[in-house]
Amino acid sequence: MNNRGNLKDAKEPFRLGGLCLGIVCPMANERATAAEFVNLVLEQCKGFGGVRFFAIFDNSCEDGTFELLERMQEEMAELRVVWAAENTCVADAYIRGYHEALDAGCDWILEIDAGFSHQPSEIARFFDKMSQGYDCVFGSRFCKGGKFKEAPFRRYLISRWGSIVTNLLMGTELTDMTSGFELFTSAALRKVLERGIRSRGHFFQTEIKIYCRDLRIAEVPISYRSPSQSVNLGILVDAFGNLFRLFGKRLAGRL
Repeated sequence: MNNRGNLKDAKEPFRLGGLCLGIVCPMANERATAAEFVNLVLEQCKGFGGVRFFAIFDNSCEDGTFELLERMQEEMAELRVVWAAENTCVADAYIRGYHEALDAGCDWILEIDAGFSHQPSEIARFFDKMSQGYDCVFGSRFCKGGKFKEAPFRRYLISRWGSIVTNLLMGTELTDMTSGFELFTSAALRKVLERGIRSRGHFFQTEIKIYCRDLRIAEVPISYRSPSQSVNLGILVDAFGNLFRLFGKRLAGRL
């Protein structure tokens, strides 16, 4: 990792008030918790010069969450509800959100999952770490203080061993290569998107971290909670296929 930071002058106190924050949060069938979640996230993000919460929806939403947030949007200047019918996979939703935040001129972009898989109360950890001059801050369930709870054991194993294998093959050093709770500077995120995200499954989170390996990066502990069993054969095939594709590029000196 290099020593490049994003602070203009490390001797000056860092002020969030000079920055615009974009929050990227794909949503689907979250009607029971969506309003509470949005309000709690925004409560944790006070102090910035501007805040934009981009809630990304597509045809997978069938329970009225989209309509609920559309009504909330009328009274909340920070909320932007985005309909992305063109989405074909989970990666599409996040990438659409990234572009929305960048196009809006956001300086920092926070990615967080809805449904309280990620805890809004832990957002401040990302801001504290990023203000020290990092380009990206990644949430980790496996570093000291991190927790992986209320989730199927096979998901734990896939995430844990996926991180170990990726670090061995790609020369990365993060304790959690599969988490999706993270904060980027706009410059760092643009670099990632310029590389092109090929994965169509959850491995895209790992692909992003691999592309960030030469930036100044850090981890903070997070508590992850998810009862979902959604780890199917297609997701694993996508993950291994893209991992070995990237490993091949590394061996050829093209990464």
